[in-house]
Amino acid sequence: MTLKPQDIRNMTVAEIDQKVITLEEELYKFRFEQKAGRVEKPHRISEAKKDIARLRTILKEKPRGDK
Repeated sequence: MTLKPQDIRNMTVAEIDQKVITLEEELYKFRFEQKAGRVEKPHRISEAKKDIARLRTILKEKPRGDK
């Protein structure tokens, strides 16, 4: 599931931080499965990396004093 930039901009800073943590954990699991040779959906690795980059980019655009 690819995140849309507009949806990310509607999130709070805390929600974005939590989503980044979740995706990083997911990416770790995907890489572990890839090394074990049992990854079912290899395209999810690149999607997760792109989603993390999108989240971090928009996070930098937001002021840290977000309510």
